[in-house]
Order: sequence, then structure tokens, then C-alpha cells
Amino acid sequence: MTMGTRVYLARLAGLPVFDPNGDRVGRVRDAVVRLRTTNRPPQVVGLVAEMALRRRIFLPIGRVTSMDSEAVVLASGVLNLRRFEKRPNELLVVEDLLDRRVTVMPDDGDGPGTPSTVVDIGMDLNRSNEWLVTRVAVRGLTGRLSRRGHVFQAEFDRVRGLIGPTDTQGTSNLLALLEQMKPADMANALQDLPDARRNEVAAALSDRTLADVLEELPEHDQVEILVHLGRERAADVLERMDPDDAADLLAELPQAEQTVLLDLMEPDEADPVRQLMNYRPGTAGSVMTSEPVILTPDTTVAEALARIREPELSPVIAAQVFVARAPSATPSGKYLGMVHFQRLLREPPSSIVGGIVDADLEPLRPETTLAEIIKRMATYDLVAMPVIDSTRRLVGAVTVDDVLDHSLPRDWRDRDLSEIDEVTL
Repeated sequence: MTMGTRVYLARLAGLPVFDPNGDRVGRVRDAVVRLRTTNRPPQVVGLVAEMALRRRIFLPIGRVTSMDSEAVVLASGVLNLRRFEKRPNELLVVEDLLDRRVTVMPDDGDGPGTPSTVVDIGMDLNRSNEWLVTRVAVRGLTGRLSRRGHVFQAEFDRVRGLIGPTDTQGTSNLLALLEQMKPADMANALQDLPDARRNEVAAALSDRTLADVLEELPEHDQVEILVHLGRERAADVLERMDPDDAADLLAELPQAEQTVLLDLMEPDEADPVRQLMNYRPGTAGSVMTSEPVILTPDTTVAEALARIREPELSPVIAAQVFVARAPSATPSGKYLGMVHFQRLLREPPSSIVGGIVDADLEPLRPETTLAEIIKRMATYDLVAMPVIDSTRRLVGAVTVDDVLDHSLPRDWRDRDLSEIDEVTL
């Protein structure tokens, strides 16, 4: 990086971080600015990077050799793995400054300022090799709901209200950053926000996006966000969740609240959730998904491949199709067998799936225990297993991610890596 290079910090969020050997060590989640005495611009002292298992660590800015629109590269692979904790004189750009309401004063200092919201923070390298906050990108507030103000840059010393307590921090620019992330990364980012800010941002997400994010959050965060949504909105979000995840979340709520939310949901969305909640915890019925890919035996291989290519299907659901007599929704007609996608790829497109089913695998029953499921999935190297009722109707499928979610400790999403201070990558 050359002297005078300007970097906008919010644009770094989500970028991969590489060591000198080109190995990825994590992703940028935020930047740390340190407040200084009098009116001197804050100093950017480092980045916050997220590593495996959600450990967030501090990367001193002096360890960074390059920053561009593609990646951040470090000068050394030796990292301090202590969990990052913000100090009293520090602020985080994305968490604390983005979307903050400020006033930009005129160049000459006379006259009223322009009400604006913060879009990004720019830093420059000075002659002492310090990165200082020198520019603030803002969007002017027009006062008209139908129009958005234009984005412009202002010198740091012209901006009032950037530093200090505020109750006027919006969500639009943070949402723009979050929407570029995968649901699991978005969930991680939300977990590190203060409770009030997290609930505000979550409420601003679309129903579909929030449903995907809730499925990646610990139970206590799911409940906290759901309660703050209000019942009508909560029911809409529950409808967008996979039935098994919605059932798990509702199980964390009081019985009376479960009943209210289920009654607010559309009947065809609520019915499979109710059915899942009737099964005993720790059994196939309680962990299965009620929406696997189910095809009739006269479906062609070409049609089956088209079905599993649908983008809304998760990889484990799309890894195989289950073949049953009509109807093709759970509980289906008589279960006939399953076909893995690799078998579909090897067959002529005009073949029918009824002729290539694997019927040798004995399906699970709703009362099959989690321990038995794990044993059988490991024995046969499976990513999903069918679940049938006493009349051999397919009622769902247990996938490997279902098994992992219910085998790990309840707070596994909150767990940290073992306490190791230094590691060479």
C-alpha cells in the first residue's frame, strides 16, 4: 500500500483474509477505530476477523500488507487467537458508526449543516504510518419518503455526531452489507451486535432472509428475535422456515404462545409443524424434515434431475429423491425406495425412477432413536434416510444436518475454540 492510499472500511466487511502463503485464515467482519484526545481524527488500529467456530480475533493494522476489493493479506501467519473484546475508547465501524445520523457542516463553517446518515468511513495513511479516519461517506436526508438523498464525502472535522452516544442509528447500510453474506455468516454478524441493534436489524430483513438466518442462530437468540417481531410477523417468518426448524423454535416457547402462532400461520404451513411437534424428542420423528423430494415411480430421470436442481433445495435434501406412490407429499402413498443423485446422473434421461430405486435400505420409523439413526447413517455412508409410518407411507426424511444439530450441545453455536493464545498457520 502506498502513502496516501485511501481505504473505505465498510467495503472490507466480508472479504477473505489470507496469510503470506495464500492460505485463508478467516473473513473481515469489522474495523476498530480508537478515539483520541481533543478533536484529532480517530486512529484505525486494526480489523476484526472471524475464524472457524465464530471466533473473532483482532488483526493489528500493522500486520496487514495489502487491502483491495478482493482480499486482505497479512504479513505473517502468526496470529493472536484471543477473542476480540472492544475497549472503552474504541468503536467498531460497521457495528457502531454505519447508519449513524450525523450533521455535515458547510465548508466555510457558516450556515446550517446537512442532516445525513453514515454510509462508510474512509481512512488515509499519514507520514507516521498511522491510518486515520479522514473522510466520511454520507447520504443526505431529504425529508421526503419517496426520495433518497445523494451520497457525498465530507472531511472528518466537518461531521458532527459521529462520535458519542446516539439513539439515531438506522439499518439500511448495514442491511446492504449483510445481504451479501450467506445466512450462516449473517447470523454470526447479528450475534455480535448489541441486543437492541440486532433486533432492529433482524426486523428489517425480509421474511425469507430472516427465516434462513434464524435457522443458523442459537435457540435463545431465535426466541429473542421472534418475540420482538410481534405475533403476526413472527407467524409469517415461521411459515418461511423449514417445518422441522420451525417446530424446534416453537418448542422453545410457552405452550400458549405456540398455540397462538400456529393458529396465525397458514393451515398448510402449520399442519406439518404440528405433526413434527407431536413426536417424542430424540427420535426420528422429532428431527426429520417433512419436505424431502418425493417423486412417483413413473417420473423420468430427466424430470428428477430438474427437480433436484431447484435452487431453494439444500444440498442434503437434493442429494437423493424418494420414490413413493401418489400423493407426493407427506404422508405419501406407499414408499418404494430412494435414488441417489449420482445414480440419476448415470442413467439415460428417459428412464423412469421406479426402475432404478434402491429398496434394500430399511427405512426408519418415527420412534427410532437418534443413537440408532447415527449408527445406521455411519454404517451405510448416507446423508439422508427415509422415515415411514406403520402403513409404509413416507412421512419424512432424516438428513445428516438434522442429526448434527440434535447431537451437538444445545449451545454449540455459542461455543468458542479451546483457549489457545498463539498459533502458526
